[in-house]
Parts: sequence; C-alpha cells; structure tokens
Amino acid sequence: MTGGPARTKVRIVPAAGVLQRQFLRFHQWVYQRSHGWIGHRMTGTRSLLLGTTGRRSGEQRTSALIYALDGHDYVLVASNHGLGHPPAWQLNVEADPHVKVQVARRRLAGTARVVTASDPDHARLWAIANRGNHNRYAAYQTRTSRPIPLVVVTPDGPHAGEPRGR
Repeated sequence: MTGGPARTKVRIVPAAGVLQRQFLRFHQWVYQRSHGWIGHRMTGTRSLLLGTTGRRSGEQRTSALIYALDGHDYVLVASNHGLGHPPAWQLNVEADPHVKVQVARRRLAGTARVVTASDPDHARLWAIANRGNHNRYAAYQTRTSRPIPLVVVTPDGPHAGEPRGR
C-alpha cells in the first residue's frame, strides 16, 4: 500500500484575460450601437473607435482603443496587452494609413502613421499615452521583448484644425 490516492496537478487558468476580452467586445458593441452616446468614457479613460481596412480581406474593421491627445493628433498604443505580436489594427494601418475615427459622436477621416521605438518622438509620445492610461502601457512593455510602437492619427480636412476638449 502506498499512502493514499495519486495526486493530479490541476492548473488553474486565470479567467481575467477572458473576462477582459469579453468586456472590451461589449464596450465596442455599446459604443457602436449607441452611435457614440455611450462608450467614450465607459472604461474610465477616453476611448475612440478606429476604422481600418483589413490588409488581407479589404473589409472595414473597427477597434475600440484608448487614446491620448498630442495637440490635434490622437495617440494610440499598439500594445496588444503585452503580447509578442502586434495587434491586427496596427498591421492594417501599415498596409493602408487612411483611417476613420469616431470620438464620442464625432466622426472624421484621418491619416495614421506608426511611430517605432527608434523614432525620436517615441519617448515623448509614449509618456503622454502612458500617463493617460494610468501607466498600464509600461506594465505591458515588461511582458514582451517587442518594442511597443505607437500609432498617431492626424485628422484630415476641415476637422484638422478644430480644438478638442480634454
């Protein structure tokens, strides 16, 4: 007789990641369905809807993203929650920089550019974005060896010079 039943190791997978993804999908759904009436500040930080063209499909894609402002430009962080690969929306922007942005109920077209860690403006923009999201992006950067790039969206046309509320 050996001393009792065999033990099986059980690995508990945190549900936080699954719950976070479900909440983010719900947030985007509410933002879109309410036409921006609900969702801009639903998560405690400011968020926008970024419309890109799928690099393979050519279909319109929408992503709800937290943003910071740099003058009239919107600064987005392509963190992908600290995963080792970029988010699909960043790859779409690289393939076609013409984007659509919805901030609350305001919709506008813009041009996006990827700002990598080697860009002299990256550190300044990173500080703005990180400060605007309670230093979350610094934590994401510790999870990956991939230098997390930023995406700066500059509004096109007549909306480009309009002041924005903070």
